[in-house]
Parts: sequence; C-alpha cells; structure tokens
Amino acid sequence: MNRAPDHDVEQLGISDMSEMAGLSKDTLRWYEREGMLPDVPRGPTGHRTYGGRVASVVILLARLRATGMPTADMRLFAQLVGEGAASHGRRIAVLEAHRARIAEQQRQLAEASEALELKIAHYAHLISRGLDCDGAPIDIDIRALQEAR
Repeated sequence: MNRAPDHDVEQLGISDMSEMAGLSKDTLRWYEREGMLPDVPRGPTGHRTYGGRVASVVILLARLRATGMPTADMRLFAQLVGEGAASHGRRIAVLEAHRARIAEQQRQLAEASEALELKIAHYAHLISRGLDCDGAPIDIDIRALQEAR
C-alpha cells in the first residue's frame, strides 16, 4: 500500500504498519534493530506501537528502498533525521545524490526500452514481409511458426 500516514494517526500495531508501508513485519523489526527508526514505543502488552512520526519515517524508508537507495544511505539518512533540524542540509545532500542515481537508472532504462522497441519493430517488419533475419523470403511453414505468439 505504501501510503503516507496522517501525523495525527492513532498508534498502529506492527501488522497495520506493515500493511500501510508495504513492508513485512520482519523488515520493520530489522529497520528497528539497524537503528533506522526512531524509538518505537511498546504498548502495555509489550507490542510495538507506531505513532505518526515513526510511521512517517517508515513510509519514507519504504519509498527510498523502493527506489533502490542502498541500505547504508538509508541508515545515514535515518541517523541524520535523529540529529534534528541541524542536519537538514546533509539530508538534502543524501537525497540529491540518490536522485542523481535514480536519474541515471532512468536514462539507462530508457535506452534499454528504446532498444526493445526497435527490436520488436524489426521482428514485426520481418514477419509482415515474410522474411528471415537476412532479408530472404521464408517458406509458408516457417511463416506460420513465425507469427505464433
């Protein structure tokens, strides 16, 4: 689901937080062990309770991970969040560096996608003309196989 929580959200249990963030319970526990979350308080029964601020951090971490941010950078970012407002500039630097990585990945994906489209068009052209890869005509039996998907 990975939706942003309302900062006034009631305390969420780990199951609800897991569903909201689109992360497994084990991943939430791991984020906590790795120090990537602010302290997650426990309710009277000893179960984790995620309030608005912690839930917002969980959602942000899930989104950063979905974009391929390395765990070390996520850890650094979480550490900077814990430092408060004094770290805003350094947080921006971490996010800008990751934005640059995403832009490069998008460029590479666009190139790969273009290559796929060209290859699909090439094969469609060969099929429509009844040709093999060398441009020679194919016989009727091969053409039937050629058009099968």
